Amino acid sequence: MDDNTRRLEEGILTDLEDQLSYAAYLDLPRLLSAQHPRSSPVQHDELLFIVQHQTSELWLKLLLHELVAVRAHLAGDDLGSALKGLARVKRIVETLTVQWSVLATLTPSEYAEFRPFLASSSGFQSSQYRAVEFVLGNKNGSMLDVFADDAPAHEHLARLLSEPTLYDEFLRLLARRGLPVPTAVLERDVTQAHVFVGDLVPVLATVYRDRPAHWDLYEASETLVDLEDAFQLWRFRHMQTVQRMIGHQPGTGGSSGVPFLRRALDLTFFPELYAVRADVGS
Repeated sequence: MDDNTRRLEEGILTDLEDQLSYAAYLDLPRLLSAQHPRSSPVQHDELLFIVQHQTSELWLKLLLHELVAVRAHLAGDDLGSALKGLARVKRIVETLTVQWSVLATLTPSEYAEFRPFLASSSGFQSSQYRAVEFVLGNKNGSMLDVFADDAPAHEHLARLLSEPTLYDEFLRLLARRGLPVPTAVLERDVTQAHVFVGDLVPVLATVYRDRPAHWDLYEASETLVDLEDAFQLWRFRHMQTVQRMIGHQPGTGGSSGVPFLRRALDLTFFPELYAVRADVGS
Protein backbone atom coordinates (compact mmCIF):
# COMPACT_ATOMS: atom_id res chain seq x y z
CA MET A 1 0.00 0.00 0.00
CA ASP A 2 1.34 3.43 -0.93
CA ASP A 3 1.68 5.49 2.28
CA ASN A 4 3.23 8.50 0.50
CA THR A 5 6.55 7.97 2.28
CA ARG A 6 9.96 7.58 0.73
CA ARG A 7 11.78 4.98 2.77
CA LEU A 8 15.50 5.28 3.38
CA GLU A 9 17.67 3.02 1.28
CA GLU A 10 19.86 0.57 3.17
CA GLY A 11 23.08 2.26 2.07
CA ILE A 12 22.19 5.73 3.42
CA LEU A 13 24.31 6.72 6.41
CA THR A 14 22.35 7.51 9.55
CA ASP A 15 25.10 7.18 12.16
CA LEU A 16 27.25 10.23 11.51
CA GLU A 17 29.07 10.37 14.84
CA ASP A 18 32.47 9.69 13.24
CA GLN A 19 31.61 10.98 9.75
CA LEU A 20 31.83 14.37 8.09
CA SER A 21 28.25 15.57 7.97
CA TYR A 22 26.56 18.07 5.68
CA ALA A 23 26.17 20.56 8.54
CA ALA A 24 29.81 20.22 9.57
CA TYR A 25 31.16 20.54 6.02
CA LEU A 26 29.19 23.76 5.46
CA ASP A 27 29.71 25.03 9.02
CA LEU A 28 25.95 25.45 9.23
CA PRO A 29 25.71 26.04 12.99
CA ARG A 30 27.85 29.18 12.59
CA LEU A 31 26.26 30.22 9.28
CA LEU A 32 22.67 29.89 10.48
CA SER A 33 23.37 31.63 13.77
CA ALA A 34 24.85 34.71 12.06
CA GLN A 35 21.53 36.54 11.70
CA HIS A 36 21.14 39.08 14.50
CA PRO A 37 18.15 41.41 14.13
CA ARG A 38 18.73 44.81 15.75
CA SER A 39 15.13 45.95 16.04
CA SER A 40 13.50 46.06 19.46
CA PRO A 41 11.04 44.51 19.65
CA VAL A 42 12.30 42.29 16.83
CA GLN A 43 10.38 42.90 13.62
CA HIS A 44 9.36 39.90 11.51
CA ASP A 45 10.66 41.32 8.22
CA GLU A 46 14.15 42.19 9.42
CA LEU A 47 15.28 38.59 8.91
CA LEU A 48 14.47 38.90 5.19
CA PHE A 49 16.63 42.02 4.98
CA ILE A 50 19.55 40.37 6.76
CA VAL A 51 19.41 37.11 4.80
CA GLN A 52 19.11 39.01 1.51
CA HIS A 53 22.30 40.91 2.18
CA GLN A 54 24.23 38.03 3.71
CA THR A 55 23.50 35.77 0.76
CA SER A 56 24.44 38.60 -1.60
CA GLU A 57 27.80 38.83 0.16
CA LEU A 58 28.31 35.09 -0.32
CA TRP A 59 27.58 35.40 -4.03
CA LEU A 60 29.89 38.43 -4.23
CA LYS A 61 32.64 36.34 -2.62
CA LEU A 62 32.23 33.71 -5.34
CA LEU A 63 31.91 36.37 -8.05
CA LEU A 64 35.20 37.97 -7.00
CA HIS A 65 36.86 34.55 -6.81
CA GLU A 66 35.81 33.79 -10.39
CA LEU A 67 36.66 37.23 -11.80
CA VAL A 68 40.18 37.11 -10.39
CA ALA A 69 40.62 33.67 -11.94
CA VAL A 70 39.32 34.91 -15.33
CA ARG A 71 41.75 37.81 -15.19
CA ALA A 72 44.62 35.37 -14.53
CA HIS A 73 43.52 33.16 -17.44
CA LEU A 74 43.55 36.16 -19.77
CA ALA A 75 47.01 37.15 -18.55
CA GLY A 76 48.15 33.59 -19.23
CA ASP A 77 46.70 33.47 -22.77
CA ASP A 78 44.20 30.81 -21.71
CA LEU A 79 41.15 32.30 -23.36
CA GLY A 80 39.18 29.04 -23.26
CA SER A 81 39.33 28.88 -19.46
CA ALA A 82 38.55 32.59 -19.26
CA LEU A 83 35.39 32.09 -21.32
CA LYS A 84 34.34 29.18 -19.12
CA GLY A 85 34.81 31.35 -16.05
CA LEU A 86 32.87 34.24 -17.59
CA ALA A 87 29.95 31.92 -18.27
CA ARG A 88 29.79 31.20 -14.54
CA VAL A 89 30.26 34.87 -13.68
CA LYS A 90 27.23 35.83 -15.78
CA ARG A 91 25.06 33.27 -13.96
CA ILE A 92 26.18 34.59 -10.58
CA VAL A 93 25.27 38.16 -11.55
CA GLU A 94 21.89 36.93 -12.82
CA THR A 95 21.30 35.21 -9.47
CA LEU A 96 22.18 38.40 -7.60
CA THR A 97 19.71 40.29 -9.80
CA VAL A 98 16.85 37.85 -9.19
CA GLN A 99 17.35 38.22 -5.44
CA TRP A 100 16.14 41.82 -5.61
CA SER A 101 12.66 40.52 -6.41
CA VAL A 102 12.54 38.85 -2.99
CA LEU A 103 13.57 42.03 -1.16
CA ALA A 104 11.03 43.97 -3.23
CA THR A 105 8.26 42.13 -1.36
CA LEU A 106 9.22 44.31 1.62
CA THR A 107 6.77 47.22 1.67
CA PRO A 108 7.74 50.75 2.79
CA SER A 109 5.75 50.44 6.01
CA GLU A 110 7.36 47.07 6.82
CA TYR A 111 10.85 48.40 6.16
CA ALA A 112 10.17 51.51 8.25
CA GLU A 113 9.59 49.30 11.29
CA PHE A 114 13.26 48.33 11.50
CA ARG A 115 15.14 50.77 9.24
CA PRO A 116 16.09 53.12 12.13
CA PHE A 117 17.97 50.22 13.72
CA LEU A 118 20.31 50.00 10.71
CA ALA A 119 21.79 53.31 11.94
CA SER A 120 24.68 54.25 9.59
CA SER A 121 25.17 50.79 8.06
CA SER A 122 24.70 50.68 4.29
CA GLY A 123 25.33 48.39 1.35
CA PHE A 124 27.57 51.16 0.03
CA GLN A 125 30.05 49.93 2.65
CA SER A 126 30.35 46.46 1.08
CA SER A 127 34.07 45.96 0.47
CA GLN A 128 33.39 42.90 -1.67
CA TYR A 129 31.12 44.83 -4.01
CA ARG A 130 33.77 47.51 -4.31
CA ALA A 131 36.37 44.83 -5.03
CA VAL A 132 34.22 43.42 -7.83
CA GLU A 133 33.90 46.86 -9.39
CA PHE A 134 37.66 47.42 -9.13
CA VAL A 135 38.41 44.15 -10.94
CA LEU A 136 35.88 44.98 -13.64
CA GLY A 137 37.32 48.46 -14.10
CA ASN A 138 35.39 50.97 -12.03
CA LYS A 139 38.48 52.15 -10.16
CA ASN A 140 38.01 54.94 -7.64
CA GLY A 141 40.73 55.46 -5.07
CA SER A 142 38.56 57.72 -2.91
CA MET A 143 36.41 54.68 -2.09
CA LEU A 144 39.23 53.39 0.11
CA ASP A 145 38.40 56.14 2.61
CA VAL A 146 35.20 54.28 3.47
CA PHE A 147 37.33 51.38 4.73
CA ALA A 148 39.90 53.34 6.72
CA ASP A 149 38.77 51.57 9.92
CA ASP A 150 38.79 48.10 8.33
CA ALA A 151 42.45 47.26 7.75
CA PRO A 152 41.97 43.93 5.88
CA ALA A 153 39.36 45.41 3.52
CA HIS A 154 41.44 48.55 2.96
CA GLU A 155 44.55 46.50 2.17
CA HIS A 156 42.65 44.23 -0.21
CA LEU A 157 41.10 47.13 -2.11
CA ALA A 158 44.40 49.01 -2.26
CA ARG A 159 46.01 45.97 -3.85
CA LEU A 160 43.21 45.57 -6.40
CA LEU A 161 43.39 49.28 -7.17
CA SER A 162 47.04 48.88 -8.19
CA GLU A 163 46.45 45.77 -10.31
CA PRO A 164 45.27 45.58 -13.95
CA THR A 165 41.54 45.15 -14.50
CA LEU A 166 39.96 42.28 -16.36
CA TYR A 167 39.56 44.57 -19.39
CA ASP A 168 43.23 45.59 -19.18
CA GLU A 169 44.21 41.95 -19.45
CA PHE A 170 41.82 41.37 -22.34
CA LEU A 171 43.31 44.28 -24.28
CA ARG A 172 46.83 43.06 -23.54
CA LEU A 173 45.80 39.68 -24.92
CA LEU A 174 44.62 41.37 -28.12
CA ALA A 175 48.03 43.02 -28.41
CA ARG A 176 49.84 39.71 -27.95
CA ARG A 177 47.65 38.31 -30.73
CA GLY A 178 49.10 40.95 -33.04
CA LEU A 179 46.31 43.51 -33.01
CA PRO A 180 47.46 47.17 -32.91
CA VAL A 181 46.25 48.11 -29.43
CA PRO A 182 47.55 51.65 -28.71
CA THR A 183 50.63 51.74 -26.49
CA ALA A 184 48.95 54.33 -24.27
CA VAL A 185 46.25 51.78 -23.46
CA LEU A 186 48.75 49.04 -22.64
CA GLU A 187 50.80 51.35 -20.41
CA ARG A 188 47.95 53.29 -18.78
CA ASP A 189 47.74 54.04 -15.05
CA VAL A 190 45.72 51.06 -13.85
CA THR A 191 44.78 52.82 -10.60
CA GLN A 192 42.41 54.96 -12.64
CA ALA A 193 39.11 53.97 -14.20
CA HIS A 194 39.35 53.08 -17.87
CA VAL A 195 37.95 55.84 -20.08
CA PHE A 196 36.86 55.62 -23.68
CA VAL A 197 39.72 55.42 -26.20
CA GLY A 198 38.59 56.10 -29.73
CA ASP A 199 41.65 54.44 -31.27
CA LEU A 200 40.57 51.12 -29.76
CA VAL A 201 37.37 51.00 -31.79
CA PRO A 202 38.98 50.16 -35.17
CA VAL A 203 41.07 47.49 -33.42
CA LEU A 204 37.94 45.81 -32.14
CA ALA A 205 36.24 46.36 -35.49
CA THR A 206 38.92 44.13 -37.03
CA VAL A 207 37.80 41.34 -34.73
CA TYR A 208 34.13 41.88 -35.53
CA ARG A 209 34.58 42.20 -39.29
CA ASP A 210 36.69 39.05 -39.63
CA ARG A 211 35.02 36.71 -37.19
CA PRO A 212 36.45 33.47 -38.66
CA ALA A 213 40.02 34.71 -38.17
CA HIS A 214 39.38 35.95 -34.64
CA TRP A 215 36.53 33.75 -33.48
CA ASP A 216 37.61 33.27 -29.86
CA LEU A 217 38.35 36.99 -29.47
CA TYR A 218 34.97 37.78 -31.02
CA GLU A 219 33.28 35.37 -28.62
CA ALA A 220 35.14 36.90 -25.68
CA SER A 221 34.14 40.41 -26.74
CA GLU A 222 30.47 39.49 -26.86
CA THR A 223 30.75 37.66 -23.54
CA LEU A 224 32.14 40.82 -21.93
CA VAL A 225 29.20 42.76 -23.35
CA ASP A 226 26.87 40.12 -21.87
CA LEU A 227 28.57 40.62 -18.51
CA GLU A 228 28.22 44.39 -18.58
CA ASP A 229 24.57 44.11 -19.59
CA ALA A 230 23.97 41.74 -16.68
CA PHE A 231 25.78 43.99 -14.24
CA GLN A 232 23.86 47.05 -15.38
CA LEU A 233 20.62 45.15 -14.89
CA TRP A 234 21.75 44.30 -11.36
CA ARG A 235 22.41 48.01 -10.70
CA PHE A 236 19.03 48.96 -12.15
CA ARG A 237 17.12 46.40 -10.07
CA HIS A 238 18.98 47.61 -6.99
CA MET A 239 17.94 51.19 -7.68
CA GLN A 240 14.34 50.23 -8.40
CA THR A 241 14.08 48.12 -5.25
CA VAL A 242 15.43 50.95 -3.11
CA GLN A 243 13.05 53.42 -4.77
CA ARG A 244 10.16 51.06 -4.12
CA MET A 245 11.07 50.75 -0.43
CA ILE A 246 12.10 54.29 0.55
CA GLY A 247 11.24 56.56 -2.37
CA HIS A 248 13.65 59.50 -2.44
CA GLN A 249 14.75 59.42 1.18
CA PRO A 250 18.51 59.64 1.81
CA GLY A 251 20.43 56.40 2.22
CA THR A 252 21.38 55.16 5.68
CA GLY A 253 25.08 55.57 4.84
CA GLY A 254 24.71 59.28 4.05
CA SER A 255 24.18 59.14 0.28
CA SER A 256 21.29 60.79 -1.53
CA GLY A 257 19.79 57.33 -2.03
CA VAL A 258 18.11 56.71 -5.37
CA PRO A 259 19.81 59.64 -7.21
CA PHE A 260 23.19 58.30 -6.13
CA LEU A 261 22.33 54.80 -7.36
CA ARG A 262 20.99 56.20 -10.63
CA ARG A 263 24.34 57.83 -11.41
CA ALA A 264 25.97 54.40 -11.27
CA LEU A 265 24.02 53.51 -14.41
CA ASP A 266 26.21 55.95 -16.33
CA LEU A 267 29.36 54.00 -15.47
CA THR A 268 30.70 51.55 -18.04
CA PHE A 269 33.39 48.90 -17.96
CA PHE A 270 33.97 48.21 -21.65
CA PRO A 271 32.88 51.33 -23.59
CA GLU A 272 34.68 50.48 -26.86
CA LEU A 273 32.83 47.17 -27.09
CA TYR A 274 29.62 49.19 -27.36
CA ALA A 275 31.03 51.87 -29.62
CA VAL A 276 32.30 49.28 -32.12
CA ARG A 277 28.70 48.40 -33.00
CA ALA A 278 28.19 51.70 -34.80
CA ASP A 279 31.52 51.26 -36.58
CA VAL A 280 30.76 47.73 -37.76
CA GLY A 281 27.20 48.56 -38.72
CA SER A 282 28.08 51.63 -40.81
